[in-house]
Amino acid sequence: MIEIVVAKTDLSKNLYYLSANNLSLKKGNNVLIESEYGMFPAQIIKENYLEDEKNLILPLKKVIRILESEDYRFINSLVNEAEKALEFAKKTSKSLELDMNFVDAEFNYDKSVLIISYLSEVRIDFRELAKRLAQKFKTRIELRQIGVRDKAKRIGGLGPCGLFLCCNSFLSDFNSVSINMAKNQALALTPTKINGVCGRLLCCLGYENEVYTELKSSLPKVGMITDTPGGMGKVVSTNILKGTYCVDLKDKGVIEYSKDDK
Repeated sequence: MIEIVVAKTDLSKNLYYLSANNLSLKKGNNVLIESEYGMFPAQIIKENYLEDEKNLILPLKKVIRILESEDYRFINSLVNEAEKALEFAKKTSKSLELDMNFVDAEFNYDKSVLIISYLSEVRIDFRELAKRLAQKFKTRIELRQIGVRDKAKRIGGLGPCGLFLCCNSFLSDFNSVSINMAKNQALALTPTKINGVCGRLLCCLGYENEVYTELKSSLPKVGMITDTPGGMGKVVSTNILKGTYCVDLKDKGVIEYSKDDK
């Protein structure tokens, strides 16, 4: 068993499972952590707990230390410099006629890496842009192409339910979502109803899909001929949550039955 914590970075919202490094940490602590791109500030979202090694990808990165007051001033200066880098990237890409929609920019803590995220519908040859950025800011440049879901995760907003976006609030990964999930839940297949602010299918379509699948398995399918207490008839509709189905009986009209009716 290894004592670990879970932290989330402010910009990318990525979750990191980290060695606690003999520190006693609480939820909400702002810390400096190791990552694949060097050190970054992050916030603890799950305090010290023991985890089986087999559930972790080793070796683990670690929490370096809790942030102090002077760290915040330095981080603010990094944010300001990253904003300048983002503006420079926008102007330079425009002069190079590159089809890039920039999202954000971030320096790691020691300014050894500048990470710039962008959207594009096509593959971009950004070598000249990276060269000019490196010359300007004297650091290693990482230009990272992200998707519209990633952009929504970073920027945030309100979903059609009125709550903050799931991806920005608590989701750590994007699970596969399909149109069949909407059909399975008998939802209107209108883009404004089943698409999120990112323009892709709502992540929450997957939350209850298994439950709907299980409930539907106990009901006859629409269009099939079934035997009911009132005789043989054709199933014309189902109500998954109520556990009922309507059958068109020739001489008696449409009658609703429960899945428990014999």
